Amino acid sequence: MAIYELRTYNAIVGKMSELVALYKNEGWPVLSKHPPKLVGYFTGDVGALNQLIHIWKFEDDADRRAFWAGVYGDADFMAFAAKIRPLIAEQQNKLMMSAPWGPQP
Repeated sequence: MAIYELRTYNAIVGKMSELVALYKNEGWPVLSKHPPKLVGYFTGDVGALNQLIHIWKFEDDADRRAFWAGVYGDADFMAFAAKIRPLIAEQQNKLMMSAPWGPQP
């Protein structure tokens, strides 16, 4: 059964535009070299300001762990990560399973 990883990064106030620019110009080009697991990126608008949210879909936990091992083993990704870390105040990760009814992403 597929699992979904919801990652929420809370940017330091005033740093959101810099965080988005780094993801657009450096992060996504690096991540897109890896197997396609991304469901989508989202930014907060009302209430959840200064948040970058992304959802990833994996076949199972082994698939998830293999994907992130590949990403974290990528020197280009780690160089990007070093640039965004000072812009992030907090990170939250949640693992979710799709309900057995309704649309499936």
